[in-house]
Amino acid sequence: MQLIIFDLDGTLVDSLPDLVLAVNAAMADYGRPPVGRERVAPWIGRGSRVLLQAALDHHGVDTAASDFDFEKAFERFMVHYGEHLIGETRLYDGVAETLATLSARGLKLAVCTNKPSRFVAPLLKSLQVDQYFAALLGGDSLPERKPHPEPLLHLARQFNAGIGACLMVGDSRHDVEAARAAGMAVVGLSYGYGGAADFAAAPPDAVFASMRELPSWLDRCTARS
Repeated sequence: MQLIIFDLDGTLVDSLPDLVLAVNAAMADYGRPPVGRERVAPWIGRGSRVLLQAALDHHGVDTAASDFDFEKAFERFMVHYGEHLIGETRLYDGVAETLATLSARGLKLAVCTNKPSRFVAPLLKSLQVDQYFAALLGGDSLPERKPHPEPLLHLARQFNAGIGACLMVGDSRHDVEAARAAGMAVVGLSYGYGGAADFAAAPPDAVFASMRELPSWLDRCTARS
């Protein structure tokens, strides 16, 4: 293995509390009531525009109306999220030590997320893990985003890594579908936002309940090869 690509929200970080705050602040702009964690979690994973659209749809806001300006609503949502970016967001248990272990082995590590790129580096820096990543791709870094395979293929090309030497690590079917389309191996993490139904629909090569399981799994894969 040469390159390990990590999803961000639901994989490295639990950002749900801050995303809920941002969603509810945006809904308040339209006089809509707040929603809870359990409602917002399934909306995460396809990017901020999809998240906002889901929230507006849930509240019955007619975004197709001629007098509705989605771009204005989206920019307001980005302001709200910027204000709540690092309030309650935390690394999942075992993430920091696993990144340190993999980095010490000489593996290249990268982040591929559908979160807007302007938020990715500040978030990782605030959580003191930015030093482990050689590349960061946000949802607006390229014309395509996950589940399209191009972001993963782009990273493989960037590091001159063969597809067979790359691994995707994520928490949802979007990560699995992107990896499968790119021809990469993929590991799923069951603690994230995708849930068991996501992995039932799009099975990864392995599913772990903790990031700590990743290094030993890589060792076993190496021993079998």
